[in-house]
Amino acid sequence: MKSDAVAFGIAGILFGLIAGWIIGSQQAAGRPPAAQQAAQQAPASSSSGTTRAAVLDETQVNALKTVAERETSNAAPRVQLGNLYFDAERYDDAIKWYGDALKLTPKDVNVSTDLGVSYYYSNQADKALAQFDNSLKLDPKHAKTLLNVGIVKAFGKQDLDGAEAAWKQVLALAPDSPEGQAAKRALDGLQSAHAGVARKPGA
Repeated sequence: MKSDAVAFGIAGILFGLIAGWIIGSQQAAGRPPAAQQAAQQAPASSSSGTTRAAVLDETQVNALKTVAERETSNAAPRVQLGNLYFDAERYDDAIKWYGDALKLTPKDVNVSTDLGVSYYYSNQADKALAQFDNSLKLDPKHAKTLLNVGIVKAFGKQDLDGAEAAWKQVLALAPDSPEGQAAKRALDGLQSAHAGVARKPGA
């Protein structure tokens, strides 16, 4: 059984590897996928750097709420509201709107996973993993979900074996995708950290 210190040390190494991928991906795209955001947030308690929340555009929020009230069966404005609140780090509000959207489109794996990441951000790792299970029932090969499972298991549960298994799935399913590249770096870091721990006397 690994000590907490070893687990956190390995988690720190993994974050460093994943963070490199986040930076590159954010430059190439607009709003980062939930998997990137989860990785970015995961080590907040152990990282000296801080991320700045997006400023919430109240005018846009009010406009989307008006559309959502008028179009009661339209999931799109609810997803957009979830995204805005998530980017502003108002995770309880994001949970509400992603949840409302998912009621209208229960088979939308991306919304399901975004809801799971929001649970993780609000310090509900178990709920996050349960939501990811729902996502994987919809699409067992959803790379973004599997990458997030690994991130939450590593950072939220200190379950490094579980994280390794999830990342291996990502690598097997989508080795050339951004998620696959992040999973490979995380796995490489995990193996290096294990090797370093094994060389330490008494570890």
